Amino acid sequence: MKKRNVSAIILAIAISICLVGVIFTGCSSNKNVGDREKASGSILTIGSTALQPLIEEAAKNFMDKNQDAIIQVQGGGSGNGLTAVSNGSTQIGNSDIEAQDKAGIDAASLEDHKVCVIGFAPIVGKNIKVDNLTKQQLIDIFTGKIDNWSKVGGDDMKIVLITRPASSGTRATFKKYALDGLDEASGKVLSQDSSGAVLKAVAETEGAISYIGLSYINKNKDIKALNLDGIAPNAENIKSGKYRVWSYEHMYTKGSAKGLEKAFIEYVMSDEIKPIVEKLGYIPIKDMEIER
Repeated sequence: MKKRNVSAIILAIAISICLVGVIFTGCSSNKNVGDREKASGSILTIGSTALQPLIEEAAKNFMDKNQDAIIQVQGGGSGNGLTAVSNGSTQIGNSDIEAQDKAGIDAASLEDHKVCVIGFAPIVGKNIKVDNLTKQQLIDIFTGKIDNWSKVGGDDMKIVLITRPASSGTRATFKKYALDGLDEASGKVLSQDSSGAVLKAVAETEGAISYIGLSYINKNKDIKALNLDGIAPNAENIKSGKYRVWSYEHMYTKGSAKGLEKAFIEYVMSDEIKPIVEKLGYIPIKDMEIER
């Protein structure tokens, strides 16, 4: 009888030890998964204004979950973002273009994190009586061959180009995929690469045309996006490849991401943030049916 009791006690102890091991293993695993939830410190992220709405919203949500974390978000354009992360003045540089496409950047020293896709569309004031342009008409407008809206079905009104500075990733993307690499004619060049400034300028300038990321399309009721060759610039057409003016959005770090910068980038790329990505007009990379 005593032997049976001893055996039962030994068995119970063994089971307890196994259970404790399982519990601690589970806690360790959860800790690794949840490291992001306990992030702390301070980082600065600079660059693409096309990506800025998502980064600002993600930073706000992230800091709500991590009271000891501070994430500062600034625009300034893709070129400035790449320069800042390359020279170490920011922890994350946001860009519409790849680092190797920016002159003077040591792309090999940077780590690329593709976080989503964004489309770009030509925009005009809502009073412009044109809703669609062929790609050739768009090229002719931006290269200066067409200078009046009457030549593309609109009113007799001078076309005013609102262009962006050379540091703009939006400009580089639009030039590459919408203008077939051709240079824009001289126009009313904005001094800063700000999508908000583009919206304001187009809305307030009679006959104006420019281009902007889809994350800004609904932020001003006085502007509208134009279709290209009858194809609307929307998520479904971008996913399928019908609408070709789009780019990946990048978050670059100097070397491998670590600490708070790593945690934040992982958060931006997580399924948790996907509803916000879609709501703001971006497309999760895994939803794309094509790739570049």
